[in-house]
Amino acid sequence: MVRKKEENSSRYSQLEEGANRAKPVLHQHAREIQPFNKIARLPNALDEVVCAKSIENLNQLLADTMTLRDMYKKHHWQLGGPTFYQLHRLFDKHYEQQNESVDAIAERIQSLGGVSIAGAPGLAGWSDADALSHAIADALDRSRDRVSTALAEKEDYLAAYAALAELRPVVDRFFDEVMVMDPDPAQRDNRLALLRALHELFAPLADFSKLQVEKTA
Repeated sequence: MVRKKEENSSRYSQLEEGANRAKPVLHQHAREIQPFNKIARLPNALDEVVCAKSIENLNQLLADTMTLRDMYKKHHWQLGGPTFYQLHRLFDKHYEQQNESVDAIAERIQSLGGVSIAGAPGLAGWSDADALSHAIADALDRSRDRVSTALAEKEDYLAAYAALAELRPVVDRFFDEVMVMDPDPAQRDNRLALLRALHELFAPLADFSKLQVEKTA
């Protein structure tokens, strides 16, 4: 009986010792290997300025791709309705494709000697949606003045159409890269307001609701 108690006590001591060894070592301060925005020179035959600009552009692309990837997963979770199953699988497939793109872009940044963004803190401030919203709002203000002047003072429709045509690059980017129906009500309302302003700007010149699309065989 005594021997059994001694064996149990010894086994408990060994377990306690193992548990203590398995505890993480906290409050360590390791040396930073490479700060963000610093380039490690690698034998890639590219000038440092070229590498720096490429890394900056790729990190922006990485931020946008990570945002799109996470939005696919979010909507994959939150679907409902009669087409739930088909969309559930479709969004998950797109999520996996975007995830592969994230990995490829991040590895390319590393191969250029840069440090890729990662996680929510790194992603903050890199998302392009807000910048594009501000850009299209500024472009609308400029075009509104030019269209108003062209129509009110000269009835110069060609000048008005030319002013509207200059909106195309920023409008194309807005529709390609920004989710108008954002889950955040405030963001959604702001972006819908931009689209209403865009419609009001075009309204005096053309009624696009009258356009018809012909089906081709």
